[in-house]
Amino acid sequence: MAAAIRERYVVDEQGNQVGVLLDIRGYRRILEELEELEAIRAYDAAKASGDEAIPFELAIEEIE
Repeated sequence: MAAAIRERYVVDEQGNQVGVLLDIRGYRRILEELEELEAIRAYDAAKASGDEAIPFELAIEEIE
């Protein structure tokens, strides 16, 4: 569910956009979306690798 993000730009003396200001809620929403995207990409990469899947509990035992 995409919600509008209201940004304000920081400009230099020539009027070039050099930064952006976001309200904290918008910023946190972007971070959450990025974390979700990272998880999806990791899942896709793991699935594409063809490696054998093992149960989570077994993976933890092997790490310890």
